[in-house]
Amino acid sequence: MTQFQRKRQKEVLKRFTDRYSMAASSALDAVEEEAIGAVVGANGYTTVAQADQLLEVLDLKPATWLLDIGAGRGWPGLYLSERSGCRAVVTDVPRPAIVTAQSRALDLALHHRCHVALASGSALPFGRASFDAIVHTDTL
Repeated sequence: MTQFQRKRQKEVLKRFTDRYSMAASSALDAVEEEAIGAVVGANGYTTVAQADQLLEVLDLKPATWLLDIGAGRGWPGLYLSERSGCRAVVTDVPRPAIVTAQSRALDLALHHRCHVALASGSALPFGRASFDAIVHTDTL
């Protein structure tokens, strides 16, 4: 990686860390409700209807392990787990996002089957065939 690429990577991480450090507000919640159809701590553009399509396509079940790469605050991985009963691991790089995802899993009583990992999609700390399904929404 060149010096320019490293600098750019640091800038992007700082921007996302700052973004995920912003506290929720009634105004942000209202925008999220209107844009995606629910207040779920999202910081992207995947709608509830699109997440429901993922449920259908992935055929998630309680024995299924789901990996959500770039999940931010846990959307849609926590939602998919809540709706299907599957086990999930949500990953992202900004620490504030993952801390919020972990807190949301606890608040939703999903902490026994949903886990978080501070990890980049390009350097995941999991072995081969660890998951039955993988999603990455709003990450590219």
